Amino acid sequence: MRAVVTRVKSASVTIAGETVGRIGKGFLILLGVAPGDTPAQCKKLAEKALGLRIFRDENDKMNLDLHAVGGQVLVVSQFTLYADCKKGKRPSFIGAAGPETAIPLYEMFLDECRERGFEPEHGRFGAEMLVASENDGPVTILLDTDELM
Repeated sequence: MRAVVTRVKSASVTIAGETVGRIGKGFLILLGVAPGDTPAQCKKLAEKALGLRIFRDENDKMNLDLHAVGGQVLVVSQFTLYADCKKGKRPSFIGAAGPETAIPLYEMFLDECRERGFEPEHGRFGAEMLVASENDGPVTILLDTDELM
């Protein structure tokens, strides 16, 4: 699994003109799932992402986590995190899991957010979404379970 975690001042996701998720200060998490990803990887990714200490403390050091700043979470499914651009100019997405694998792990990630004290705002799996964010920093972290496990 892969996640792009962006520290934001605000973020939202809109589907067909309707805003379905909106947060203030917190993390916008773009989440990608590959074939063969497991619940253990999902749990580890959620633990790592939600525990990142990337908010500034009183000494202007990135040292505070989401809990410390009262942050929120917006999670958006993003199969394009598994784009393969090695050949040509049109990416291949065969490295992304199909819905039968991706949806349960996406929903498990949302549950992991809840278990850690964050009621996640989120998009809708497979929908055409407009994602807006006011990046803070900007601070953007790429996490890949192949490197975490």
